[in-house]
Amino acid sequence: MDIVISILSSPWFLIVWAVTMVISLVIVVRDLNVNNSHLMSLMKVVWALTVVYSGPLGLLVYWTTGRKEISTDSMWRRGFRSVAHCYSGCGLGEILGVTISVGLLAAGNVTLAIITFSLAYIFGIILTVGPMMQEGVPFGTAMKDAIIAETPSITVMEVVAIGADLYLAGDATMGEPLFWSSLITSLTLGLFAAYPVNVALIRFGVKEGMMDPRMTEH
Repeated sequence: MDIVISILSSPWFLIVWAVTMVISLVIVVRDLNVNNSHLMSLMKVVWALTVVYSGPLGLLVYWTTGRKEISTDSMWRRGFRSVAHCYSGCGLGEILGVTISVGLLAAGNVTLAIITFSLAYIFGIILTVGPMMQEGVPFGTAMKDAIIAETPSITVMEVVAIGADLYLAGDATMGEPLFWSSLITSLTLGLFAAYPVNVALIRFGVKEGMMDPRMTEH
């Protein structure tokens, strides 16, 4: 673990990550505009945010599960499309929560965890309800379904992400590379921790998963 902390503490980690993230984001935005413009506008936001949080890994998830060019659909692809929704919102909530807690409030770990989880939950639900409403689902129904279907996923995602962030960052301040590197790493760990939860929720009919991108109008 000392080796991991040493890598995350290096400014070069953030520089390399930022470069690869920007390249990945350009690729995704271009593909969404040129080849997959038929996707819902909020779904495009979901994929862009997924790449912003996870860089090349986010690009890989989009490229293999979110494009009309996929050869076939499958449970594992549906699972990643499903988890991307709450991830896009949860990531935004987590970044805001950690920044507010540390940068503005100088809060302790417990307060940080409560604020971050609350914001992640709210934004995660919002980024799930939005695409559902664009598919024609009434607001009340979309909100109810989102709360039932996304609460297990968001809970697992944020317990892992917040726990990893607190563990990796330690006492690092916002002026240290380790603070931001830990946040980046924790977001991706939360994504993959919540993935099997989403697969299980789809398999047992708790949630449907997002539509096959090949089946949308284009």
